[in-house]
Amino acid sequence: MRSFEDWWKTVPIDLQQKTRKGDEQNKPLLNQVNYALLNFHLAGKHNAKPTHEELKNWLHTGQVDVMRVKIRH
Repeated sequence: MRSFEDWWKTVPIDLQQKTRKGDEQNKPLLNQVNYALLNFHLAGKHNAKPTHEELKNWLHTGQVDVMRVKIRH
């Protein structure tokens, strides 16, 4: 099973830049992954998408956040 980073390296650089522009320093968000998946789907590049098991693993292991929460001190 691929890690998020292993899969992300296969995403074309222009899509990486559109997807994470200005947010590269933070952990990826599920919404950003979904943006890339939608682009692959619309382009008919279904083999470029991660498997259901990979997506589930990324979420359960914290490789991708569902949402960003700001902690107030």
